[in-house]
Amino acid sequence: MRRIGSLLLTLTLATAACGGETGDESNDVIKVGQIVSLTGNYSPLGSENQKSVALAVEKINAAGGIGGRRIELAVRDDKSLPDQAVLAFNELKDDSDAIIGSPFSNSALATIPLVDREEIPYISLTPADEQVNPVHPYVFVVPALSGTYAQAALEYFQDRKLTRIAVAYDTKSSYAVAGFKGLQSKASQYGVTLGPIEEFQTTATEFGAIFTHVRSSDAQALMLWATGAPAVAITKQYAASGLTIPLVLTGSQASRLFLEPAGPAAEGATIASSVGVVGEHLPAGELKTAVDELTSAFTTRYGYPPPQFAQDGYSGVKLLAAAIEKAGGTDAKKVRDALAGLTLTTPNGTYRYSATDHSGLTTEFISINTIEGGKFVPTDFSKGRFR
Repeated sequence: MRRIGSLLLTLTLATAACGGETGDESNDVIKVGQIVSLTGNYSPLGSENQKSVALAVEKINAAGGIGGRRIELAVRDDKSLPDQAVLAFNELKDDSDAIIGSPFSNSALATIPLVDREEIPYISLTPADEQVNPVHPYVFVVPALSGTYAQAALEYFQDRKLTRIAVAYDTKSSYAVAGFKGLQSKASQYGVTLGPIEEFQTTATEFGAIFTHVRSSDAQALMLWATGAPAVAITKQYAASGLTIPLVLTGSQASRLFLEPAGPAAEGATIASSVGVVGEHLPAGELKTAVDELTSAFTTRYGYPPPQFAQDGYSGVKLLAAAIEKAGGTDAKKVRDALAGLTLTTPNGTYRYSATDHSGLTTEFISINTIEGGKFVPTDFSKGRFR
């Protein structure tokens, strides 16, 4: 049962009694804060994050907690605004052993200087590269980075012999800017030329000029970097534009939250996602087992498969729990060091964090799909990689 106030949702998800102290810690709970977009433009992402985080915490507590200590989750709404994320962090920092961050890249980037100052383990649910390049000691990212998505797309373009790619990106989204920069920095390595390059802002609603420029070019595909409403609008207008080259989307659209409003206009589009989003197509093994665990629990609870953002939230809790267990408690430095040496398979893939890599995922765990019948279906390119 959840009770939501204007800023605070506190979930105390407890079952087993404490099995004794861990190290010099006397608390019988592990206190985890979550900053999440429950209202505002990014609430569709945040709501899925929050559902899966709560579900993961519930399952861990039901199994006896971590070292006999249950997790207590305190949630703050950043209202899809960076300044509210900063306020939320300041409210949580004094009473949290770790914090799970916002799905909104701009909110996460506003928070990271505070994480550096307070030295609290911070599990980020947004993929902006700047969070880990350069490395911030206490910041660990869960989704594959924007730059990793860019590399996965380039690998796909190379395989399909697509050498001229148009790009449209949201200049007000840190995620989109990082994705474009990732394409730009590596395109030549894959024999890809970018152009035309089109910019827009999150508030834009009309994209005809972009399509006109693409139509008059020799581009073989158009890749879109955006989150939220612009992606839906562009997809619908693209379908009506008469352009026939592939429209390529990213992980921010790997959700029913995009599929439902985009409707038939999304049919045939190419879209990258976490492998967990297409888990039914994975071969048997450790990764599929991890995906099935989330899919079964989430679908039973909410009546639909977990989207990309739910994959991230669930994986984030699993990573944090494994680090706390490895550290033998919640000492911040020990948890940080445990994360920096952690290898763990989750619904998002197998993470291999290190002292110099706080993202942990490679393109191996990104699937390139097509949208068929309102569902994500892996391309032959990705099916071959699964095998």
